[in-house]
Amino acid sequence: MKEKLTPEAVVQRQLDSYNSKNLEAWLATYAEDAKQFEHPGKLLASGHAEIRARAAARFREPNLHAKLMQRSVMGHIVIDHETVSRTFPEGPGRIELVCIYEVREGKIQTASFINGAKSLDASR
Repeated sequence: MKEKLTPEAVVQRQLDSYNSKNLEAWLATYAEDAKQFEHPGKLLASGHAEIRARAAARFREPNLHAKLMQRSVMGHIVIDHETVSRTFPEGPGRIELVCIYEVREGKIQTASFINGAKSLDASR
């Protein structure tokens, strides 16, 4: 029998897989027909193939890491406030994000992202 994960546990598994850069485990937290949006409604990717393509390049970034600052859970909705270390075209830095996940039947159905402040690391 397959274990029943809470929405919070699904999102945590997604975050852990993201931070370990395990694309297959990360993608497995999403429903086959999941959608990703830039909040409030700009479609970024739809379905596993598009979501995989969008994430693959990011997972190759050497400094990729999401730090959870705060999480709120209400029923099947999980809202994470994160600071994400990335390698931007202009160089390494961080971006603040709010991620809103709708989880149903143990999978992320939709993920909406609100981009906050981006800062670049000081030159060495």
